[in-house]
Amino acid sequence: MSVLYVVATPIGNLEDISSRALRTLKEVDFILCEDTRVTSKLLAHYKIKRPLVSYHQHSSLAKKEQIINLIKEGKHLALVTDAGTPGISDPGNELIARILEELPEQVDIVPIPGPTALAAAASISGMPMNEFLFLGYPPSKNKRAKFFMRVSECNTPVILYESVHRILRSLKDLRDVLEKDRKIMVARELTKKFETVYRGTVEEVAEKLEKDNVKGEFVIIVNKK
Repeated sequence: MSVLYVVATPIGNLEDISSRALRTLKEVDFILCEDTRVTSKLLAHYKIKRPLVSYHQHSSLAKKEQIINLIKEGKHLALVTDAGTPGISDPGNELIARILEELPEQVDIVPIPGPTALAAAASISGMPMNEFLFLGYPPSKNKRAKFFMRVSECNTPVILYESVHRILRSLKDLRDVLEKDRKIMVARELTKKFETVYRGTVEEVAEKLEKDNVKGEFVIIVNKK
């Protein structure tokens, strides 16, 4: 039987990886990765040499068939993303769904847990995290107004991801729907050299971000209503 290991990798600091994850990456036959250049840097840092197979949201049908065939051959695979835990706001869950549909008796799917940006941000938020809503990335075009209205009406904290290209736009959209005193937290470049955490109202956080040289990936947490 084939084994597909779903391996969490660092979201920034390369030291944030478990010994089990490293052992797994050393032992599998192939590593499925979002960007071979990113994963190669991680493997080089730990002196791991394994064959890489590119798998991302734009992968062709032929590439997906290649992965299915590796499973049929009984190969052991590791699935990684560029940063964090596969299957959270990336196409890893789509691959797993297809494998379970086509080869339910031929593969064992095993999680190798570790870093994820949403948990890292939640842990330092100071907000009640006994329950929360994770919505991933806001839509870039359609249904944005409906999306942010849903955020504003939620009675639990809401966690979002956002890119450098749209962070200020999303803060503006939040400002349009949130109460003026509603608190948020924005975490930038978590675990990396320029890690920065902004806290306050949307107005206060947006003002701070506009003054900074904004780069990197962001996690936004909106406190409950």
